[in-house]
Amino acid sequence: MAVVNISSAGQFNSLLSSSRFVVADFYADWCGPCKAIAPVYEKLASQLSRPNHITFTKINGDQQMEIAQAYSVVAYPTFIVFENGRSIKTVTGPDPQKLTEVVRKLATEASKSDGDAGESSGAIWLGAEVASRYADVTDQVEVKGLDLLNRDTQLGGPRALFETFKPSALTGKGKSKSEAGSSSSSGADWIESDTDEQLMLYIPFQSKLKIHSLHITSLPPTGEADEDEDEDERPMRPRTLKLYTNTSHILGFEQAEDTTPEQTIEIQPEQWDSKTGTATVDLRFVKFQNVTSLVIFFVDGDGESEKLRVDRVRIIGEAREKTSLGKLEKIGDEPGE
Repeated sequence: MAVVNISSAGQFNSLLSSSRFVVADFYADWCGPCKAIAPVYEKLASQLSRPNHITFTKINGDQQMEIAQAYSVVAYPTFIVFENGRSIKTVTGPDPQKLTEVVRKLATEASKSDGDAGESSGAIWLGAEVASRYADVTDQVEVKGLDLLNRDTQLGGPRALFETFKPSALTGKGKSKSEAGSSSSSGADWIESDTDEQLMLYIPFQSKLKIHSLHITSLPPTGEADEDEDEDERPMRPRTLKLYTNTSHILGFEQAEDTTPEQTIEIQPEQWDSKTGTATVDLRFVKFQNVTSLVIFFVDGDGESEKLRVDRVRIIGEAREKTSLGKLEKIGDEPGE
């Protein structure tokens, strides 16, 4: 069957994890425009579905309210396109031309090989497998509110941690500070600590999240140090993390030491993937059910250096509703029809 009818949030999250692209048609049985555009959607699905690459789904919003609320669906029909578990495009209303344009462009992207897709501008890079039944919800990060203490200002800022493209260190670039240049405009897509190995990262979210795990990517340079390079300046991977939730602002280092974290984590050396430099950090899920902000305190690293390096952070879990949705409205129908 070209179109998958979604009967539970777990089924939908599983598809988001297993298929690179997912197209979701949110509809209601009482919605006339939904019925009008259904044949167009089904034709696109029959032509363009590809197992594990592009999957078409239908979601009855009245029956699957949890899913509709999670993605802020407030009108029917609404079509949402997901890539690697993250929403990247929304089409609202019965617009066959717009829907066809978006889906065919998506199919062109899906036709690329996995290797090429990782380098394409529209692809989202992931350094580890997303846990079953959950999705990459990093798109819920409110980047304007990010804050980072004790970073080396000659390298990247906090936004670099949430870039969607493949880290430059994995493409043969950006392996060390010297390669990035000596100015804040160097374009480095990673961050390093400054006066010591500690970093304090504040992450506000656009909506409440259930956070299942974190993907931490760290790609310090390998090999012997250059003659002019101090061993203390060679960055390390993080080891100990302390996590704090639902603060209105970043914590100072002394304040964090005096505050009980929701969880303290020690990343073991074997957790780092040798190809992607990414460690999957599982959380005590019950403590991360209604998270509006997250503070990650990088306490120390896996060596004796005074520098710590982080290339990417990904948030894995479930997104919840942003605001009270009120009554869902029909698009293109007159009241009472």
